Formats: sequence, C-alpha cells, structure tokens
Amino acid sequence: MSSEKSFVKGSAAPGPVPDDKIRLYSMRFCPFAQRTRLVLAAKGIKHETMNINLKDKPEWFLKKNPLGLVPTLENSSGEVVYESPITCEYLEEVYPEKKLLPPSPFGKAQQKMMLEHFSKVVPYFYKIPMGRKNGEDVSALEGELKEKFAKLNEDLVNKKTGFFGGDSITLIDYMMWPWFERLELMELKHCLGGTPELKKWTERMSEDTAVKACMHSAETYKAFYKSYQEGKPDYDYGL
Repeated sequence: MSSEKSFVKGSAAPGPVPDDKIRLYSMRFCPFAQRTRLVLAAKGIKHETMNINLKDKPEWFLKKNPLGLVPTLENSSGEVVYESPITCEYLEEVYPEKKLLPPSPFGKAQQKMMLEHFSKVVPYFYKIPMGRKNGEDVSALEGELKEKFAKLNEDLVNKKTGFFGGDSITLIDYMMWPWFERLELMELKHCLGGTPELKKWTERMSEDTAVKACMHSAETYKAFYKSYQEGKPDYDYGL
C-alpha cells in the first residue's frame, strides 16, 4: 500500500509495514523529504510512501514522530527514524548494496561538514522570496546568497570533480539538490551568475535517474507554492 493523497487528522492509521519494505512518511513538495526520496530511488530500495497533511496531521502520525515532521521512516519491526540527514544515513547503513557515502571515516566526516555549511545556505531560499512578497529590498540577501554559491563553485573548481563528493553522485549531492531544483520557482536562478561549475553541477544533477524520478513539473511546483503562500497549502495538488 502506498498513498499519494495526504492523510489528515481523523484518517485511519495504516497497517504494519510489510517485511520486504520500508515505509516513508512524506509530503510531496517538501525538499527535506525529497532528500530521503532521492536516496530511496538512487539505491533502488523497495518502499511505500504515505503522504501527510502537515497542516492537519493525523493523531497516529504524531505518536510515531512527536515532532510531526517529514521525512519519517518506519521499518517492519515498528522502528521509527526521522530528520532528513538521519534518515538518509540510516538507509545507507541498512541498505549497503549501493554506497552513497565514501568508505573512509574522513570522507564521511567531510560530507557531514559540507552539509553543515549548506545548512547555512538553506534559509536564503525562504527569506528572499518571503521578503520579496512583503515588498522588502532583498538585494543584500541576494548578494549574500551569491557569495554562498561562489564558495560552492570554488569547492568544485578546487576538487576538479563533477560532483561534490567526487566524479559520481554521492549523498551530499542529493542532500543539496532539492533547493537547486526550486531555484527557478523561487526566482533565484540569477544568483547562479558567475558560478559556471555550480551551473554545470545543476545540469549534471538534473540528468540523474533518481532526480528525474523525484521531480515535479514547474507548473505543479508553482501551483503548490501559490497555495502555500496563501496559507492554504494544497498538498494533493494534481492528484
């Protein structure tokens, strides 16, 4: 059983997770949940997805994750794991057939440090569109975001690799990607000006099979974010 439509308060709880699968509690448009969906797709893990209405959460979901956040994973033993970096690392350990993290402890630590740096970039993807909507001057914020992008570009230049962890996609690329997928939607694509290597990285990423499998059309994103900004998010848009 997989659900595209969102579970809401009062919805009947789903049954146990089948032995041969893992279950993801998600929201179709959430970039944090998309991280976990990308890892599930990249590793070819058999799973089922239950979408949650984040404005009107079912009581049974809050019992599984008191924070009420997605992504949340549940296995057939009823063990629950949440927070996007933790869910992705968990999948890496439990399903080791296709590795997304480097083998060395230092390589793994490097990816965690990169993620820590990127966590300082994420707020700009929300602050700038919100400021713009409120009629504020966002030029200083855009300048700061351009500086952050310049540092990411420099990282790729210094590494001389196509991706942030080497010559192929690794976990850090999937952890960063969901926000770059939304650059056009958030009217931030111009902030990539002067970062040719980072631009090439976005082009390479958009060709990846897992990325394509987890992507929505620009029209779908726009319609959802319009409803989100109006305070009435349509989690089931397009279904």
